[in-house]
Amino acid sequence: MTFSDAFTVSSMQGLMDLIGEMGFVPFFENEIEGFSLEEHIAPECWYGGSESFWDAWEWKGPVIGQMKCAYGKFLRNKAMYVSAEWFPDFANFRRDGYDFDARYDDGLASFQEKGLYELLDGNAPVLSKTLKQIGGYGKNGRKGFDGTVTRLQRQCYVLISDFRYASGRHGDRYGWGIAEYSTPEKFFGSQFTGRVYQRTPEESYARVLKQFQKILPDADEARIRKILK
Repeated sequence: MTFSDAFTVSSMQGLMDLIGEMGFVPFFENEIEGFSLEEHIAPECWYGGSESFWDAWEWKGPVIGQMKCAYGKFLRNKAMYVSAEWFPDFANFRRDGYDFDARYDDGLASFQEKGLYELLDGNAPVLSKTLKQIGGYGKNGRKGFDGTVTRLQRQCYVLISDFRYASGRHGDRYGWGIAEYSTPEKFFGSQFTGRVYQRTPEESYARVLKQFQKILPDADEARIRKILK
C-alpha cells in the first residue's frame, strides 16, 4: 500500500495499522501532498468533531506506548511517527553514524546541546516541564530549550516517549498533553542499540529513501531527499 491509496483513519487502531504499513507517518501536512495523518484522518477525529474532538491528539501517547514506535520532530521540525522497524536506519543516517559523545568530540554538537542531552539522558523518561525546571530554563533562566530539544530530535538523539495530562481534584484530565522525553537507547533498549549502527549511514539512507519512494510513488525524488535531510 502507498499513501496514494491509504485508508481514512477513524480510530487509534487504524492509525497504528497505518504506521505499521508505511513505517513513516507525519502528523501534519507538509511539502509532499497526501503524506500525513492530517490528510488521511476522518474529519470528526481532527478539529471540529463533537465527542471525539481531540482524538488525533489523545491517541499519541497510547499509540507510542502500545506500538513502541518513535515519535518526535523528525521531519522538517514537525512531528512524525516512525515504526520500530525503520527507526534504527532512520536514526543512523540522521546521526551520520555518530553516538552523541563522538559527535560532540568531533565538534559537531554545541555545548548547549551537550548539556541538555546529558541532563535529559540522566533523567529519562522526563517531562518537558520537569526538564526545564532542573535545567534552569525559563523566563529568568537559561534560554533556547525549545530550539535545542528540537535539534536533538531531528538528529534522532531524543524522542517523545509519552504525553501526560494534568488532573483535577476528581481525577479528570485537562489541558494539552505534556511531552515526556527519552533517548532511543533507553526507550527501545537493545532493539535499537543492537541495530542502529549495524550499517553505514549511507546504506541506511539508501534503505530509508527506497521506503519513501515505495510509499510515495508520485513524489519527486528531489523533494523526498529534501525532506529527509
